[in-house]
Amino acid sequence: MFDIEFLFFIHILKMAKHLIAPSILAADFGNLQRDVEMINGTEADWFHIDIMDGMFVPNISFGPEIVNVIKKSSKLPLDVHLMIEKPERYIEQYRKAGANNISIHIEACPHLHRTIQQIKATGAKAGVAINPHTSVDLLQDIIGDLDLVILMSVNPGFGGQKFIYQTLKKIEKLKEMIIVENTSTLIEIDGGVGLQNAESILNAGADVLVAGNSVFGAENPTLAVYALKNLGIKGLYA
Repeated sequence: MFDIEFLFFIHILKMAKHLIAPSILAADFGNLQRDVEMINGTEADWFHIDIMDGMFVPNISFGPEIVNVIKKSSKLPLDVHLMIEKPERYIEQYRKAGANNISIHIEACPHLHRTIQQIKATGAKAGVAINPHTSVDLLQDIIGDLDLVILMSVNPGFGGQKFIYQTLKKIEKLKEMIIVENTSTLIEIDGGVGLQNAESILNAGADVLVAGNSVFGAENPTLAVYALKNLGIKGLYA
């Protein structure tokens, strides 16, 4: 039997370079098309779109109509994160609006397996998001069905929060689970990500970095994306 470090090394060799997903929540909504077109010209890989209902999280963002507007200008896949209660009611709407990935919260889904299959039936990639207090152990029985897992590294609902460093241990634990189960599930980190912590996050095993204020709030967003995309990764898979 191979030890976990060897399996981790082999897994990393198979993985593509990490992905950058600028978060639309941090964009200038008075100039949304301008900001979308600006990101189109960077090394970003996805647009991350947070959908909030004011019930599951204490904030309201936007609905499928805005997703459709973004889709018309975007050259990148749309990574839609449903921070809402009863997400199963809206999956088809967001897929029709242009979502390429649809992630739902484990805390909002009593019938998680069924809802994941509902997402897959639309042709979208299916993900599960978990809040900072939620254990990754709860994903054990469904990890093989998931295209991605979003680990919230802040409490969901508002941008601009500080990264919760306990998330690094959760990334390591989830990565081990993915390797042992031999799946291709991506680990996406959402909240407080920037140049000050991105390298540690990637070294822990993350595949996708959601970046809001660290991109849209930067003096040069194009350079900010470039810097996040081209970080040197130290350690086992340098």
